[in-house]
Amino acid sequence: MLSIASALLLGFYDYFKKLALKDNDVTPVLFGSVAASAAVWLPFAVWSAISPDSLPHEFFNVSQISGRAHALLFAKAALVGASWLCGYHGLKTLPLSIASPIRATGPLWTIGFAVLLFSESPSPRQWTGIALILGSFFAFTFVGKREDIHFHRDKGVFLMIGATLLGALSALYDKFLLQSEALAPSAVQAWFTIYLVVLLAPGMIIASRSKKRRTFKWHRAIPVIGLTLLAADIIYFIAISQPDALISLISPVRRSSVIVSFLLGILMFRERHFGAKAICVIGIIAGVILLS
Repeated sequence: MLSIASALLLGFYDYFKKLALKDNDVTPVLFGSVAASAAVWLPFAVWSAISPDSLPHEFFNVSQISGRAHALLFAKAALVGASWLCGYHGLKTLPLSIASPIRATGPLWTIGFAVLLFSESPSPRQWTGIALILGSFFAFTFVGKREDIHFHRDKGVFLMIGATLLGALSALYDKFLLQSEALAPSAVQAWFTIYLVVLLAPGMIIASRSKKRRTFKWHRAIPVIGLTLLAADIIYFIAISQPDALISLISPVRRSSVIVSFLLGILMFRERHFGAKAICVIGIIAGVILLS
């Protein structure tokens, strides 16, 4: 149930992003959502330093880390910030029912980088998954043409692909931080979120002072974006920490969040071509499951 809840929240996370970006520029929406997450983590960082034994759950214990670890997490913030900037810009211009499936191909690129950087060798099952994802992605190019979206030259598509590639690198970097550096998930989540606010602050200041800036319209979905992702991650880490947890089951269930965001795009934003897109989404999800 925890993994299903995490998947649902991730699906709504994409929906809230699209909702907030509808009449706003990317910079204030991204900054506001990240700041909401940082506002939750900062008190726990202070609480952990003062009285860690009184925390409500061990996940919220933001353990003390070295200067080297802080530098590594600052680098993660830069990587995630670049990925999210690309993703937010891409999502602003593309239908949610197309942007989310593109983002869902992330595991394909993670394996690709693992093969290139770490000489890993995919199994026959994973090769089948790779072929299925690529075939479904290729099919999406034909669906996109019905909405005048040409994948080979659309800026939004390239931005979403860039966000996905950077996200795949971030996933490999997380593996390094959590395994090689033995950092606690809470420390990674808390400090990279706080550092991301620091990195985005100059851009926010410049945007607010720009003579060409658009009128900013506050939307209640802006803080909800960050809080939804935070809740999804917390539930996910609690789920995998359970003694009887099966990561082989939890991971595919969580990645099914694309179904939620896809359906929300169709139902809430009245996006078209449900049947053709649904077939492509099913192909991508099936491929992702085979990669797990």
